[in-house]
Amino acid sequence: MTAPPAPEPHRTPPRAEDDPLALERAHLSDSRAALRAMRADAEALDIRDVAANWVNAEVLASGIEARIASLADLAHAPLFFGRLDYGTSDPSHPNPSQRPETSKASGTSKGPAASGHSFYIGRRHVHDADGDPMVIDWRAPVSQPFYRASKKDPQDVTLRRRFGYTGGELTAYEDEHLSDQGEAERTSALLQAEIERPRVGPMRDIVATIQPEQDEIVRAGLEGTVCVQGAPGTGKTAVGLHRVAYLLYAHRERLTRTGTLVVGPNDSFLRYIEQVLPALGEVEARQTTVEDLVARPDVPVRGVDSAEAARIKGDARMAEVLRRAVRCGVRPLPGEPCVVVRGSRRWRVPAHEIEEVVRELLERDMRYGAARDALPQRIAHAVLLRMEQAGEAPDDRVQDAVARNTAVKAVVKEVWPAVDPAKLVLRLLSDPDFLAEQAEGVLSEEEQRAVLWEKPARGVKSAKWSAADVVLVDEAADLVQRTPSLGHVVLDEAQDLSAMQYRAVGRRCSTGSATVLGDLAQGTTPWATESWETALEHLGKPGAVVEELTEGFRVPRDVIAYASRLLPSIAPALTPATSVRESPGDFSVRRAPTADDGGDALAELVVGACREALEREGSVGLIAAASRLPAVTGALRAAGLDFLAPGQETSADARLTLVPATLAKGLEYDYVVLDEPAAIVADEPDLRTGLRRLYVSLTRAVSGLAVVHAEPLPAALTAEPARREAPAGVAWEGGASADAASTSPPVRGRIVHSRPQR
Repeated sequence: MTAPPAPEPHRTPPRAEDDPLALERAHLSDSRAALRAMRADAEALDIRDVAANWVNAEVLASGIEARIASLADLAHAPLFFGRLDYGTSDPSHPNPSQRPETSKASGTSKGPAASGHSFYIGRRHVHDADGDPMVIDWRAPVSQPFYRASKKDPQDVTLRRRFGYTGGELTAYEDEHLSDQGEAERTSALLQAEIERPRVGPMRDIVATIQPEQDEIVRAGLEGTVCVQGAPGTGKTAVGLHRVAYLLYAHRERLTRTGTLVVGPNDSFLRYIEQVLPALGEVEARQTTVEDLVARPDVPVRGVDSAEAARIKGDARMAEVLRRAVRCGVRPLPGEPCVVVRGSRRWRVPAHEIEEVVRELLERDMRYGAARDALPQRIAHAVLLRMEQAGEAPDDRVQDAVARNTAVKAVVKEVWPAVDPAKLVLRLLSDPDFLAEQAEGVLSEEEQRAVLWEKPARGVKSAKWSAADVVLVDEAADLVQRTPSLGHVVLDEAQDLSAMQYRAVGRRCSTGSATVLGDLAQGTTPWATESWETALEHLGKPGAVVEELTEGFRVPRDVIAYASRLLPSIAPALTPATSVRESPGDFSVRRAPTADDGGDALAELVVGACREALEREGSVGLIAAASRLPAVTGALRAAGLDFLAPGQETSADARLTLVPATLAKGLEYDYVVLDEPAAIVADEPDLRTGLRRLYVSLTRAVSGLAVVHAEPLPAALTAEPARREAPAGVAWEGGASADAASTSPPVRGRIVHSRPQR
């Protein structure tokens, strides 16, 4: 059954004081003025005579600065995007904001949600001079029905109003009467327009378009870890960022004390998402990559591992090798007793008693450094027992003095030597005999040879450390001394992490919780995880809830259907994504003429596709394999097309970005030109990884995708889904039988074979 068409939003310019749109604009103007007043009040705070000392003054000043920053009125982020009207004595009233029960100053109630009250839902809380709310924070409990209420479950909401904006100006509104069962349920035109609005600049928030299933994840409790398996375009990254904003709102004091962290795959990705949290009024969450998270000034990354070496170094078995290596220097039995001299007395602790203490500490499996700190205190305690037996009355100060005695220190140094994590890993990767001893029964001889450095380093500073080596150093450091834990960590694109990287992130939230985001089909590293259950075990969060998002809000339906042809080859267990977008998208596959025609036909076709995309509104991403970048760069420059590098912010005058396929993950563009799919696959070490890289590249488009190629497409991409007949005007490439077996949805689009224009 076909759904009725969505109603056109009201767009008549206001001409009278009682015009609903004019009233809403007036409320927006009043709310912005109130926000400016709130910021001015914060800036005017004088703490000179409040703080007891300079430390307290610095803390207060820092808090005030954060408050001022959070109250910034961002021109590109509308202050409110919706309104909720609760039950009224006159449900037929067309404009609840005019009812006498509603606050004249703000259009919102001065009490809890009840009959006749209205609430404006926005990105942050705004109140007037009397403290009455003018805009309710989207994270407040009263705002939840804006995302979850429906005609089946109205949650006491009679009317839900959505607002449309153009360039920061309120230009439209759209109403849903949830209590009116006679009103047909329709797709929101404003919601659809916001989802499909062109992307220029950094990633924006989705607070106005959060769907019920996304809202459940966003508002999940702080105590539990949540893992989100999300197909391309399902908004998993945005959900993770909004979850951070929600948790900072709901658990402000706790997370301010313990800290929050967002971990992304690379710097380009972080630059892309960096404006989302500030737009929601949150400036306290730190953002970093895994590489920067474990970085150490004494272990600079200057080397690159082979794929096999990186895979083995990232294997969870390396944790056991390191544990053995850290403890291998412990010698429980000292060469002689410990004799402590105090004044004229000598106190002797026999070697066998020290051995008992050392073995007990080893059995307790304490961290190496903590156990080493405990050993002198245990020896000192044995000395104090002898003092008491001799009639003395020593106290804690005496025990501390004995623990610092030269003889005790000498014994500790002998039986439990200090360990430097970097030097330990250096020895492990440089000394074949030492590695063989620690890896016996854990790594095979072939695996040991793969991780050993070809040329042993002379020292820590001169070693050519790789990114995987630094993770090993981080693991060793944690075995020596516990890594401090944060309150909450968001880990995005998590499918690409190795087991050892999961452990590194898990150490940062060992006493907190995590939000894990990713897509198994987009795992493009040799060590990419095969299941979230295994990944969560390595993270230290076994049994965490795994949610799956399959409804796409970004990728056009024809594009995601085309890309889903690869799923049987790269992630057969996953459910193919669907798209809720009304528009099927602009999609084409274009093959360049053969080389016999003369000239670089592929380059000309790529340039032509870019020019065509630039004629439309929005950002354009040209994605190419690393091996193709020189040729593509030359073609763009020869054609006079300027382009940006990944991470550089697009603008109205600079909308084309050249993106290596290896950096495309997590990014999105209105229009994507995909250069030579076969080269993207061939650049990877194996077929499955190559097809996964291609899947990522295919799903970066928001409005349109043009696939341009000269070489034959990968076989997995040309396997067509079952269909009765091709749509009119479509020439399918590949020639597969119309009754070919497939569970993928049919792809609509235009498949073009063309000669580039000279």
